[in-house]
Amino acid sequence: MIKLYDSGVYLLNGATLIPDGAETLAYNKEEAKKATIAYDILTAHNTSDNDLRLKIKFDKLTSHDITFVGIIQTARASGLTEFPLPYVLTNCHNSLCAVGGTINEDDHMYGLSCARKYGGIYVPPHQAVIHQYAREMMAEGGKMILGSDSHTRYGALGTLAMGEGGPELVKQLLGQTYDINMPEVILVYLTGSPAYGVGPQDVALAIIGAVFEKGYVKNKVMEFIGPGVKNLSADFRIGIDVMTTETTCLSSIWETDESIREFYEIHGRPDDYKELSPGAVAYYNGAIEIKLDEIKPMIAMPFHPSYTYTIDEVNEDPLRILAEVEQRAAVSLGEKVKFSLRDKVRDGKFYVDQGIIAGCAGGGFESICAAADIMKGKYTGSGGFTLSVYPASTPIYMELIKNGCAAAILETGAILKTAFCGPCFGAGDTPANNAFSIRHSTRNFPNREGSKLGDGQISSVALMDARSIAATAAFGGCLTSAADLQVPLGKYKYFFDEKIYKNRIFDAYGKADPTAEIQFGPGIKDWPEMISLTENMLLKVVAEIHDPVTTTDELIPSGETSSYRSNPLGLAEFTLSRKCPDYVSLAKEVREAEEIRKKDKKETEEGRRRAGHPESYELDEIRLEIMPLVEAKFIMDSISWENTGIGSTIFAVKPGDGSAREQAASCQKVLGGWANISHDYATKRYRSNLINWGMLPFLIEEGSLPFAKGDYIFIPGIRKAVEDKDDVIKAYSVRKKAGQELYDLSKEEGFELKLGELTDEERRIILDGCLINYNKVKYGYT
Repeated sequence: MIKLYDSGVYLLNGATLIPDGAETLAYNKEEAKKATIAYDILTAHNTSDNDLRLKIKFDKLTSHDITFVGIIQTARASGLTEFPLPYVLTNCHNSLCAVGGTINEDDHMYGLSCARKYGGIYVPPHQAVIHQYAREMMAEGGKMILGSDSHTRYGALGTLAMGEGGPELVKQLLGQTYDINMPEVILVYLTGSPAYGVGPQDVALAIIGAVFEKGYVKNKVMEFIGPGVKNLSADFRIGIDVMTTETTCLSSIWETDESIREFYEIHGRPDDYKELSPGAVAYYNGAIEIKLDEIKPMIAMPFHPSYTYTIDEVNEDPLRILAEVEQRAAVSLGEKVKFSLRDKVRDGKFYVDQGIIAGCAGGGFESICAAADIMKGKYTGSGGFTLSVYPASTPIYMELIKNGCAAAILETGAILKTAFCGPCFGAGDTPANNAFSIRHSTRNFPNREGSKLGDGQISSVALMDARSIAATAAFGGCLTSAADLQVPLGKYKYFFDEKIYKNRIFDAYGKADPTAEIQFGPGIKDWPEMISLTENMLLKVVAEIHDPVTTTDELIPSGETSSYRSNPLGLAEFTLSRKCPDYVSLAKEVREAEEIRKKDKKETEEGRRRAGHPESYELDEIRLEIMPLVEAKFIMDSISWENTGIGSTIFAVKPGDGSAREQAASCQKVLGGWANISHDYATKRYRSNLINWGMLPFLIEEGSLPFAKGDYIFIPGIRKAVEDKDDVIKAYSVRKKAGQELYDLSKEEGFELKLGELTDEERRIILDGCLINYNKVKYGYT
């Protein structure tokens, strides 16, 4: 079904795949690397004189309403005067305006007023999810798009697109660049045609299951080539492409053909099509060979898209597989909630509670039409099972009405809803406690369906294709593979009605109005002031996470927190709340000590004591117990209270899988966080978020940790180490010995931390304290 190559491969004339070895000695590998589609697009957008050290300028930007406020606020603080390139502000996450009082619609009006002032494109709520609008109106062959959502993937249309944290978009708005080393490129070689009942999500899940744990495509570009590509429609390719994010790849790109040309023609943009194909001899750093005809309907069980099985496997032995799910879940859920799934097996059959077909992955025209055909004449039943369908855009919705598929869906008892990303991030269709939801959406991390572990609530999401979700719905929630039904599927032609957008979208690109006033709501706050990196640093470990991977949803929960995304301090109250409930209070204690340190110490300390403020205890602990130890041991290094910053840090084995949301890092920073320490970072985008918020992305080798939660870590000369580009940074544990009340500085030689590769600009951002400070220094803004 899927084969991963252990070596690089050559692709000849886009058709013949040859593993690197004795047969390939005649080829020039360095020249063949330049023959990939990805290399061609990346170098065309590179502004440096070195194709190994890229400085990329993108053609267009996209954001949605839980990211664009923070992005624009950051850019405004850095001197923004006008959007220099097309920037789309979609409103598809907080669309319902159902929580947070007036906050959500205030954010929308902020976006509209900023589009007017700076020359942007504003897409109102319910019109389209961010990625469908970009596909329909923004993608272009051979171009590059940067989005502040991790599923920014338009490779099937010939656009190399990437999802990153907000600060990377800020850089583009200020004329700066996206700096990366030339990424490795992995060939995804497709042959055959999908069998009946197999949809794009099935192919995507099969790929994710094969590559994620191995890290096979991490931070690399996936390039889809092969004779099987022509057997996939544009919609089918898009459905696979958007899920490549879950492999942790950097981006994706596909060869293009007449199906993609037709897509652009249908959408009234024939000139935006570009034929893309690799050169006659192209070299790839690895290859994934996929026989499409061998892919079966798949299911990704809770709580990760890589926990994949065929639906047939689950139905053959549901108790065994559900026991495996419960065992895996116990690693991260612990004893927080009662979690069981095996009671959903009745008479040997597995029954689910909810079906969702939605968003940038499931809300496509062909998937919904197929679901309508599969369910035609059948009913969801009047029991607990429910089915909701969200077309990805209003033009798709309109066409479903015109061709009768909308009526066919509604007749089954399913509900047809407007374009909305809520079910993908825990803000829509939250099921009952301990319910099991099958969704054609993007992720199934804990809480992605909206439950709250802290309140004792847990439900589960499994990912499936719309076709098998429809088959399951047709049998009242009994898990069913679409391959088991042989229902005729219609060939529906799509007609795009551009008038819907022309009548509603506000497009002011190139027509900025500097006199326009920005409309602020009370929930929109500026970023707090942040200081530059101090000469020395004392970090308190306030969270210790040993899960194999920590998602951004665990670092800053999605769902109900989305209404606070425009308020840095308000949102920070939720940081790690589902994983480490005491994190916020512990981080605040450390932040308070740092705030006092920055003031006149003696007067402030005495003043707080006289006023009876308990916060002075934390100052006492650091000033009276820890700093004398530090000063005594490192006296030659001129260590002092004045030049030693105090901050918090977390340890996590591998943090940052999932969303591109910058708040996963910025919330730690506004609470006084100065660093993360990990064995590895799950994604480039999370590490970039840390850097752009002035946080040190430390790496420590696997093995026993020389510190634990509650300990301090002293790092002398940290500023100089960053300036000097030191490979290894020496740190020292400051901890309490068993049975002792006082802290003790480790008498050992300390331990080693590394920062990994950093560009000169990234080092400068860390030294200045964050991207905002960096730009103030660079451009002289106040």
